[in-house]
Amino acid sequence: MNANKKRDFIVITVASLATFYGAYMGNVTPVALPKMAEIFGLSNIMQNWVTNIFLLTMGVLAIPLGKLCSRYGVKKTFIYSVILMLIGSIGTPLSHTIPELLIFRVIQGIGGAGLCVDSMLIIAEAISPEKRGQALGITVSCTYIGIALAPVLGGSLTYNFGWESIFWVMIPFILLNLILLFTIKEEWFKYQNEKFDLKGSIVFAIGILLLIYGFSIFNTAIGFIITVAGVLLLILFGKIELNSKYPAYDIKLYKNKKFLSSNIASILSYIATFVVTTIVNYNFQYVRGFDSQLSGLILITFPLLMAIVAPAAGKLSDRIDPQKIATIGMIIVTVGLILLVPLDKDTSIAIVLVSLALQGIGYGLFASPNINTIMSSVPPKDTPMASSAVATMRILGQTLSTGILTVIFAIMMGNVIIQPSNYPQLISCSQITLLIITIISALCFIVCHIGYKSKDKLYF
Repeated sequence: MNANKKRDFIVITVASLATFYGAYMGNVTPVALPKMAEIFGLSNIMQNWVTNIFLLTMGVLAIPLGKLCSRYGVKKTFIYSVILMLIGSIGTPLSHTIPELLIFRVIQGIGGAGLCVDSMLIIAEAISPEKRGQALGITVSCTYIGIALAPVLGGSLTYNFGWESIFWVMIPFILLNLILLFTIKEEWFKYQNEKFDLKGSIVFAIGILLLIYGFSIFNTAIGFIITVAGVLLLILFGKIELNSKYPAYDIKLYKNKKFLSSNIASILSYIATFVVTTIVNYNFQYVRGFDSQLSGLILITFPLLMAIVAPAAGKLSDRIDPQKIATIGMIIVTVGLILLVPLDKDTSIAIVLVSLALQGIGYGLFASPNINTIMSSVPPKDTPMASSAVATMRILGQTLSTGILTVIFAIMMGNVIIQPSNYPQLISCSQITLLIITIISALCFIVCHIGYKSKDKLYF
């Protein structure tokens, strides 16, 4: 193996490891929430916050980190992000109170935000454009291997060794990631001569924070006010960036319809798919009485098939218009979601498996081609902002996805401990959420198709 191939192999491995355990950490808690709720006395809404606070932290930081990571060095900030993830992953299972638990999840989220940005950024900077789609396919595949392992490994570990073990098991991978990063000799810098847009970054962070938190309590008057305030601050952020000489995030990039449509499709796709694991897991563990181990084994279907399909789809997107592949993928996802909408205690496990399989195959066709479009529809100098876009749309989409379920829970059930007497309401909440995300999935493939028809430039 020559020096360049070895360097590329290490870079892809580093990015893939980071996305693997980062995705695992973001997705492993739902399968352990019933046990964590029992130990910590968590209500149904507080359970969702164990997952949401991780994603919320990532969402607040994703945009400013795009430029900061490039300004201070992609490798250096990658190392700091891994260290923060390590601290959070050790502290979370050692927590004895709810505040401790949430604080260490925030630390994990800070590290996760850096990993999310840097993993895309290091691929864009180090891998040649003609190989980028394949590299992104591998990285995205590892993301979904992490998601695939989260329910099955998390369920088995929780069942046999307690909820704390779901975090301990990732420590070796985090340490390996750290070691490999130190073997990379190169460093990548951009924007070193530009001022950091502190004002814009603060406005964005507060806007995202208010939007996501407000949406989680949207059924209340204060929730509506906070959500509107968040939206207004994000509009203000856009105005600040348009008038800034050195914007934290260049809004003008959205003039490219391929960049615009791919980002919209990204957020819609995450809204449509991320909460499915939580919904099906609640149905299995609460309504049907499955243990976490069996529930995890069934839930692995979606991400496992996604992980198998994604590398081939990424490689194919280097030769065929990636948005064409992405459109086909989201059509398949939508069909899978339609099958799941009537989910209740009598729904056949076979139907659930077919639905999860279709979603996995469809999302495998969608994800890496869509990311390839985002990274390739900006000039090379703006790849850090494209990387921030990938991270932000993913995080915001995932948070809004669980937020929809949280809002419906709050409206229909209130802030209660889930028990047999309110299982009928739990089923109704799940069905309404599934109907909403199915409609969003249909909108997603329409947006993909519009982007495919656009004649705007790709730079690969």
